[in-house]
Amino acid sequence: MNILQTIWTNLIVPNEPLLKFLLIPIAYIDALVGMLFFTTVLNIDTSRKKKIIYVLVYGTIGNLISFIIPTSFGVFVNIIVWPITIFFVFKTSIIKALLAEIITMVVTSTLEFAFANIFLNLFNITSDMIITVPFYRIIVALSIYLILLLVTKFINIFKLNIQVFDNMTTRSKILLIINALLMVLILAMQFYLITFYSSTMPLSITLISIIGLIAYFSVSIYSIVSSSKLEVTQRDLESANHTIHSLTILHDQVRSFKHDFDNMVNSIGGYVVNEDIPGLKKYYNQLLEECNKTNNLYALSPKVINHPAIYHMLATKYYEADQLNIQINLNVFLDLNEIENRMKILDFTRILGILLDNAIDAAQECDNKIINVIFRKEISNDMITIIIQNTYKNKEVNTEEIYQKGISSKENHSGLGLWKVRQILMRNNNLNLFTTKNDEYFSQQFEIYK
Repeated sequence: MNILQTIWTNLIVPNEPLLKFLLIPIAYIDALVGMLFFTTVLNIDTSRKKKIIYVLVYGTIGNLISFIIPTSFGVFVNIIVWPITIFFVFKTSIIKALLAEIITMVVTSTLEFAFANIFLNLFNITSDMIITVPFYRIIVALSIYLILLLVTKFINIFKLNIQVFDNMTTRSKILLIINALLMVLILAMQFYLITFYSSTMPLSITLISIIGLIAYFSVSIYSIVSSSKLEVTQRDLESANHTIHSLTILHDQVRSFKHDFDNMVNSIGGYVVNEDIPGLKKYYNQLLEECNKTNNLYALSPKVINHPAIYHMLATKYYEADQLNIQINLNVFLDLNEIENRMKILDFTRILGILLDNAIDAAQECDNKIINVIFRKEISNDMITIIIQNTYKNKEVNTEEIYQKGISSKENHSGLGLWKVRQILMRNNNLNLFTTKNDEYFSQQFEIYK
């Protein structure tokens, strides 16, 4: 009985050594509950292994911060460490890592403020006692964790996950990150002030201050996200216009082909009747060229080129080439969405755009203007290959020098395109580009490994 009385006495009076000891397991509970909350809210893909790693790493870091760094500075160190841990453990985007911190921090800080004020009035104690007395500190923490778990369960049941906009433009992402960082810092300072001045500061002023800050940043983030949605919608509309344009051309060519079909059959019959085989061969080659144009337009379809960014790039370059009377033969033999699992789609479209621009520039100088584009997957070594072949006039082109900065075989060109391609290749260890040439075609073979 005396032991229980002694324990209770130590729990209800300021006791820093005991409090630090009790906060060691609390740090791991805090990491676990917070992780369950933000992974559910943001729908972050995870596994049991990642969850265990996160709890152990972040819980240990939290304990080290509390023991080594003074409380006033520990809050800000924790703000920096928290999203970094989320980013590396869960392999998520920077925006998701920052949002995970912001949402969890706002909710837990608001709950902490609410429960602290409840206990202040319920037990008639001071704010210092909430911080220094083990019993009150642990009760407030456990109350917050209970509410967070209930909210997590509620979100799981009703599927109220927040969808993070991965298709946001770079500009919107930068604005959102800056806004998120400012929100975290200002909220941290605000709750730091509340902790030490809650006894002298009127409750109404404190509530208005917190609600105002949260509302301001929420509206700001909402505006950035809405603006990004409009940009994505505009981009989708441009892609849809390209689709409509290609379908219109295809429709017109099919109608024209159907209209001329009888005349074509009669023309072939004339060559056959007269046994004019050389003339029939010439006519066949001309007819085959028209059929290839129709087949290429069939290939230039969103169903075949099923990635919007790649479709937009290919459609744009196809129309550029068509204006220059360049024939593009397009063959796609894979699901283009697989590319995004192997490299950044921004880097891929940069490389594809530069290679196609160079092919168009070279082909337009030739009498026989042809570009062959092939997308295929090598099953044996799990490799995606993109081959771009084009006719070219300058047979003396050096396939090594063209990758140097400032080197270009074309007049009034900076020579930076292939140099940029080389820089991207150097940043990734799963990419290769092989340049070859023969009497007919200049070839670029771009390989993407898993």
